[in-house]
Amino acid sequence: MSLKTHGRYDYSPITDRPDFTWPGGKRLAVYLGVNLEHFAFGEGLGAELAPGGPQPDILNHAWRDYGNRVGAWRLIEMLDALGLPATVLANSEMYDHAPELMAAHRTRGDEIAGHGRSNSERQGTLDAAAERALIREATETLARAEGKAPQGWLSPWISESPATPDLLAEAGYGYTLNWCMDDQPVWMRTAHGPLLAVPYPQELNDIPAIVGRKDSAETFARMIVGNFDEMLEQSAHQSLVMGIALHPYIVGQPYRLRALRRALAHIAGHRDRIWITTAGAICESFAAQRPA
Repeated sequence: MSLKTHGRYDYSPITDRPDFTWPGGKRLAVYLGVNLEHFAFGEGLGAELAPGGPQPDILNHAWRDYGNRVGAWRLIEMLDALGLPATVLANSEMYDHAPELMAAHRTRGDEIAGHGRSNSERQGTLDAAAERALIREATETLARAEGKAPQGWLSPWISESPATPDLLAEAGYGYTLNWCMDDQPVWMRTAHGPLLAVPYPQELNDIPAIVGRKDSAETFARMIVGNFDEMLEQSAHQSLVMGIALHPYIVGQPYRLRALRRALAHIAGHRDRIWITTAGAICESFAAQRPA
């Protein structure tokens, strides 16, 4: 029997690959993926604090909007205090909804990556023409605002059609964060040349952990510290990538932010041994050393 396969990459055991290092001879690259998202009122998708009722679902819509009005700003203050950069995964609708927030991340020098138009929709349900238009619209909005096209893409809800990697490569993207199958970047095959899959976490991600599994703030913080300590040991033998996925309407809640601060301070305290960076810089470094 032959199982259907995506054909995007081949199997490769992580223990048997060519060696490489990150800048400065570092072995562990760590980046923060900060998701800035906007949601339609009274329709579409959205994470839920509590089971939603009939639309308009005021409770959950307002809970999510807290992230852009309050949580994201507290997160910026914390990142500034700890000296941490971020990769901002931005819905293009954020430029109309919260332009001051996007400007604040621009002032910090954070990387701005594509994250669709809104998290009220899934791109994987669209036909090829509509999906191509979604990618083009989001990309053009970010490019106009930031003065350059985004290098990376994370689909809203990690939703892909069979053609998504091809469409991203066609649109000029260098990397995707949609595929979470490795602790090192992996070259993917597309109809328009190679596309790099930079590891994006679905375990160290506050939506699956806190919204999905109902983990506490302290549990999520302990997960981050435990994952970091273990990967730091593992990276003595080969270079690895550790990402942390954050949503301000979740970790921006004060009690969760306090626990997260302790975890990130632990990581920042090892900055002499690790490369604290962005997903885009990881893509550039890996591509320079391991071209497809």
